Amino acid sequence: GHDAYAWHLLGWAGGRATPELAAYLRVLDPGRKYEDPSIGRVLTVLPHRGTGLGRVLMAEGIARTRRTWPGTRIRIAAQKRLEAFYASLGFRTITAPYDEDGIPHVDMLIDAAAS
Repeated sequence: GHDAYAWHLLGWAGGRATPELAAYLRVLDPGRKYEDPSIGRVLTVLPHRGTGLGRVLMAEGIARTRRTWPGTRIRIAAQKRLEAFYASLGFRTITAPYDEDGIPHVDMLIDAAAS
């Protein structure tokens, strides 16, 4: 139920002639789901996994979130298996693992950018 209140970042592949969605994430305003702005529903379509597109997408999502809400932390609910990936982007784990839809997750934060 959050999609109508989110902004969506889409990564396209295939060029103008045959565009295809290759990656996606959404950002929720502070107070919508968490106190902090949050990035979620991050995905890279199977044929594009392992290409670095997910890292580029997350970097852009973080940058846009920081421009929109400067001086705030960013929160994510990460699949436990991707915890190291998000840690490599600067997120730190703040909860014990928990189950969400049958998948282990952890909540993670990236601190506000230093000015």
